[in-house]
Amino acid sequence: MHGVTIEYRDDGLERAEYNTHTEGANFSGYPPGKSETLRLTDRVRTNLWRVERHQRGKRKRNSQVKKQRTRITCSLFFLTNLSKVVILLAANYDLLILGGGPAGLAAGIYGARAKLKTAIIEKGRPGGQAATTGELVNYPGFGPGTTGPELTQAMADHAQAFGVEFIRDTVTGVKLDENIKVISGKKDDYHAKAVIIALGAEPRLLNVPGEGKLRGKGVSYCATCDADLFEELDVAVVGSGDAAVEEAEYLTRFADSVTMIVIHDEGHVDANQVSAERAFKSDKIKWIWNSTVKTINGDEIVESITVKNIKTGEESDLTVNGVFIYIGTVPKTDLVKDILELNPQGYIITDDQMRTNVEGVYAAGDVRDKYLRQVVTAVADGSIAAVAAQKYIQERELWEKEVINSPKPVVVVYYNPTDMQGTEKTGMVDQFLQNNPGKFNLVKVDATRNELVKTRYQISEESLPLIQLFVDGKVTATINEISEESLKELLK
Repeated sequence: MHGVTIEYRDDGLERAEYNTHTEGANFSGYPPGKSETLRLTDRVRTNLWRVERHQRGKRKRNSQVKKQRTRITCSLFFLTNLSKVVILLAANYDLLILGGGPAGLAAGIYGARAKLKTAIIEKGRPGGQAATTGELVNYPGFGPGTTGPELTQAMADHAQAFGVEFIRDTVTGVKLDENIKVISGKKDDYHAKAVIIALGAEPRLLNVPGEGKLRGKGVSYCATCDADLFEELDVAVVGSGDAAVEEAEYLTRFADSVTMIVIHDEGHVDANQVSAERAFKSDKIKWIWNSTVKTINGDEIVESITVKNIKTGEESDLTVNGVFIYIGTVPKTDLVKDILELNPQGYIITDDQMRTNVEGVYAAGDVRDKYLRQVVTAVADGSIAAVAAQKYIQERELWEKEVINSPKPVVVVYYNPTDMQGTEKTGMVDQFLQNNPGKFNLVKVDATRNELVKTRYQISEESLPLIQLFVDGKVTATINEISEESLKELLK
């Protein structure tokens, strides 16, 4: 049975904690002589709730319980005569990963391997854009090559074997600023202690007439998905990067001819040299240089494209049955654009641990600002993000237990273990607490390793050793120079 712990105050319901391991819900802080137990059915996420009320006499411990059932229908909780409701939900998961591409799958493997309760939310099949790639010849360990679908399916199987839960849902909103992150989907809400954004990127559109109308009717962004539909037909590929050139090669297995529309001067492409040389040697690949696509033409299906030479302005029609567009990608960051720090192109900015500007939130793969976007770098990103998230969860839970929720004032000593002189000064703190027994708890933190505390309280290694006094979870005093006199200030 799921439970909710709720505290009442004079102004009504002030705080509620959801606990999936609690049999019922214990109410505290209620007016003297009253207490209630809220028991939720197993369908805790539905809008139909049953409330069991137990009235107990003020001074009668063994009085009989009078029960009455009240049906409540609401989106969260609505309790009569309560003017304010604040609900704090406990985490369903330790780690939630948004996106099931290579970055998300790698993060899932590392998260589950670290014994975190891990789930990947993906609206479709796992694999991301990599699953649409016909050939992968540069992934380490696969010299003869493999396919995107094969590799990503193997990753998904690996993650599932480690206990990763796959949730088929579309994310519609996120709340990331609290300790418990809330991810809203079309089917449900999900809660986690840490979140990894691995939503990837999507193909950039040409934004020319006919593109939208004929999408799926000859206009495509995935050769692996659609190449067999154009067997013995003529197609065009727009772009000159790795994806464009490699997918053009793949298309030659099916199409009669593949015409590359390239904006650069003749002989210049953005693809890697090996792929470019191979494409130049292909009898099936033709090239139109210094040109862009002006319109995609056709009534029910693609019949031709209008090509414009950017140097001469000359326009001409090219008869084709399909157009494959590879002119770059756009990061899927609309959900977090007002929450996380992005670069001018819309990619998420992270540090080398994949941390974003929001505590407990990480980004990995093509969605983040990086130099190289490949399957191998996405996998690396996901692995790093999961390890960093696991360390964050561990550090936060320990910090909250020992410092934030301590009933006593806590003296926190930040130190650098390689600084012998500074470490010796921390011995004064031990002596000080022995001379003032029972007044403080002591916590020592290696500030060179504890990223959570260092970032949250802006502790620089140059300032170590450093002391802070925490009372009720808040910093009330800071000592930059440790001495007997400065420690006495803590008693005031």
